[in-house]
Amino acid sequence: MAAPGRVGVIADDTLQGHLLAGAIKGQGYRVVVNTDPEHLEDRWLAADALDLWVVDLSREDRWQRFLDGLLENAAAPLLFCDGQAPARTADHYPRWERRLMTKLVGYIGAPGLEENLAAVPQTPLAAPIPEPREFRALAGDTTAQRVWVLGASLGGPAAVKQFLDCLPEHLPVAFVLAQHIDGGFLDTLCQVLRRDSPFHCQVAGDGDRLGHGRVLVAPVTQSLVFDTDGVARLTGEPWEGPYAPCIDQVMSSLAQGFGHCDGAILFSGMGNDGAIAAPRLAAQGAAIWAQSADSCAVSSQPDSVRETGCVGYSGTPEQLARQLVDRVRREVAETARVSGEPRIS
Repeated sequence: MAAPGRVGVIADDTLQGHLLAGAIKGQGYRVVVNTDPEHLEDRWLAADALDLWVVDLSREDRWQRFLDGLLENAAAPLLFCDGQAPARTADHYPRWERRLMTKLVGYIGAPGLEENLAAVPQTPLAAPIPEPREFRALAGDTTAQRVWVLGASLGGPAAVKQFLDCLPEHLPVAFVLAQHIDGGFLDTLCQVLRRDSPFHCQVAGDGDRLGHGRVLVAPVTQSLVFDTDGVARLTGEPWEGPYAPCIDQVMSSLAQGFGHCDGAILFSGMGNDGAIAAPRLAAQGAAIWAQSADSCAVSSQPDSVRETGCVGYSGTPEQLARQLVDRVRREVAETARVSGEPRIS
């Protein structure tokens, strides 16, 4: 794993400094100093001490002499914030944090976080859940009626693999996976995920169709949309914002193009991708779930979605799988009851 960018925070308000440092750490960077102007040590201004300074001063007129010295002596570039950080529970916090992340990437690049897919266990991570009898009549129908988005970042492959390993073979759900990862590892990721799972995993190509029993993995180099028939279309355009693929964009594109998104599950990861689209989808009736913090390699991403108040269930990957199977079983049983189909004994 490459060392993340080294960032220093200078703020004349203790709470502001704490919020900035927390947001920066949550994105995968390393905050090596967090100080007010009066206590800044000269050693931090030297070359090779830091990669970036993030500066937020509520009264710049008071600190004009300090700023002049900082501009003259700091070896690392300076990023000046343009407003107070909102509370983490504020509705606009995810967008504020996303803007900060975009600026950080612009100055020093994305944090150096790499997935070690070779470290994902070679054996199944969980035993499959027994298949409910309600799924038997649907075994031959792969038409995508229920579609869920899986969003993951650092630590995500192991968590998503455990989730998929638990699922029964004929679960009538199609998945779209948005995993933050280097594009060169996508094929390997698919191999890892389908190794012990009944689901077929592949990188989404132009013309590929959503289907029960399939996991379409969003590409990294260009964004993805879906038409009303569930056919994937590559746009040729990069993903919006600092993340690739962008979980928020996948969720929104699926709901708008295909017509609905039944739910989304946010797994282990850095950052806050998913925290913008998730509340909107929840308002439209989609289920939003998240991996429990204590079962994550890194919990920043699911935590940020939880903080929006839209997460209806949190659990380990295995618990999330069981919750999904039970939810779909009840949906299938209700559909059969309403349509008057005979019950399967």
